[in-house]
Amino acid sequence: MTTAHAPHPDHTHQHGAGCGHVAVPHGDHVDYAHDGHLHQIHEDHVDECDAHGHTPHSGHTHEHGDGCGHAAVPHRGHVDYVHDGHRHAEHEGHWDEH
Repeated sequence: MTTAHAPHPDHTHQHGAGCGHVAVPHGDHVDYAHDGHLHQIHEDHVDECDAHGHTPHSGHTHEHGDGCGHAAVPHRGHVDYVHDGHRHAEHEGHWDEH
């Protein structure tokens, strides 16, 4: 899984502890769910954080959905679920690391 460098222009909100957005651990950084996408603090600006590639989460038997107990993060037309320090996204009958 890799992420692209995609600056979010004119983003004035400061993400961090207590900022009001869901914090999502993602690899070596933390993303913040904001307005249907994920932001990553990068140097002196905020990037759109988007995973590339297909990484199935094998052996994942938990079914995510309303009331499953995990934070739901709307993201690019679908919903990711924060589970065990990463995001899961439904994909063709299985869950992907996202």
